[in-house]
Amino acid sequence: MSSAPTPEESPALDPSVDDLTLPVERSRRRSVAPSRVSFLLVAILTGSALFMGGFTLGAHVSTTPGTPADQEARFAAFWDVYGLINSDFAGSPKPSQDALVQAAIKGMMEGLNDQWSYYQAPDDFANSLLNVGGQAEGIGVQVQLQPVDPTSTMSCDKIGGGCELAIIKPITGSPAATAGIQAGDVISTVGGASLDGLTTDQAIALIKGPKGTTVTLGIIRGSQTIQVPIVRNVYTQPEVETRTLGNGTVAYMHVTGMNQPASSQLDAALATALAAGQKNVILDLRGNLGGYVADAVKIASEFIGSGSIVYQVDGAGKTSELDANSGGRATDPAVHLVVLVDGNTASAAEILSGALQARGRAKLIGTKTYGKGVVQEWLPLPDNFGGIHLTVARWLTPDHVWIQGKGLLPDVPIDSSNARAGTDPVLDAALAQFGLPPEPSTSPSTSPSASAVPSAAPSAVPSASPAPLPSPSPSAS
Repeated sequence: MSSAPTPEESPALDPSVDDLTLPVERSRRRSVAPSRVSFLLVAILTGSALFMGGFTLGAHVSTTPGTPADQEARFAAFWDVYGLINSDFAGSPKPSQDALVQAAIKGMMEGLNDQWSYYQAPDDFANSLLNVGGQAEGIGVQVQLQPVDPTSTMSCDKIGGGCELAIIKPITGSPAATAGIQAGDVISTVGGASLDGLTTDQAIALIKGPKGTTVTLGIIRGSQTIQVPIVRNVYTQPEVETRTLGNGTVAYMHVTGMNQPASSQLDAALATALAAGQKNVILDLRGNLGGYVADAVKIASEFIGSGSIVYQVDGAGKTSELDANSGGRATDPAVHLVVLVDGNTASAAEILSGALQARGRAKLIGTKTYGKGVVQEWLPLPDNFGGIHLTVARWLTPDHVWIQGKGLLPDVPIDSSNARAGTDPVLDAALAQFGLPPEPSTSPSTSPSASAVPSAAPSAVPSASPAPLPSPSPSAS
């Protein structure tokens, strides 16, 4: 993070989050306080993963510090307790004044009883922003628990006893990729310790660690077992990965986030595909945990020429409509589009998926999406006090459907939860939509059962949702 982001009329986001910006999405623009710049998101944070939906930069009105005169009676008890703790508390250790203030802020956010509204301490909030910027810290692999026997249909919940932790893929440009980790590798040990008997989350916890430290993985590759040391580090995650399928007739685009790099990279990828005469496009949003509202609108506008993309309803009940931008490259219906989704397609990725489905522009293939239909404002607090996430709006699809807790249902349901690394029945089903056979040795970009291995990520965990939601895998890091 090199500087505070500056609000502009058009959003932008580079890996350092220097150019976060705000489209006019709320009922009014607000003035910027020098020390308080806020972010509007449709965001999810569970465990080590940041699940983001529509994300844009906003501005926040700086309020006058101190207790307002008309609120003195209400705050008298607060100041009494604060003063008593500072003067009379005899326990050990005695909390600092900063710790008391942070605890008070945390308590206020918890009092909202909202899963998506919460306080983060300075380091956690900074890590959240790192993820928002298209970066991650760790080794950078996606893993899944699977039977050792490829013909087995057994269900695996722990490593060992016929189950193994396999690497789906190393993230391009990550420390794992640099160290030579390959798709299909099996992790048998971490730091010399066997993983037998551990869950995927427990194994990931062993691999996690701070930037600059080394973790050594015992890797089974074919008939060989090798030891691979990997130095954990910050790396930039590719936002759009492309392939050509169907003997050159299909442009496959896996979009991992919703931000300025993703929308720009997708635009460039579409330009290349269309110039090559490719009229069939597969947009893979599996594992896409979201990002900016504005960039979800930008990507949707590549395929939808005009009309509504998403509606937002603020706390006062005022509804605003975000329409498609003009000039999309693939709005011609002669360009055929299918979208791949799963339980980790969340928030802004659901805004995009929901718009394409509701407007009749594309079929969704895969499994039900995550189901998050609310927007958060991210507000960094002054004086290095961390930041808060505050729910400020709901969002609705173009046909006015609120997907909170329900998700989007695919038009072509395909469950790939038991698929092994190197196979992708959802992608095969997408190719079938174009009348094409499956690709030989397809390798999925992500998997509903895949988990990623982060090393340093936000620790705040929202309370349980009042509506049951799928349990997502961590974001890639």
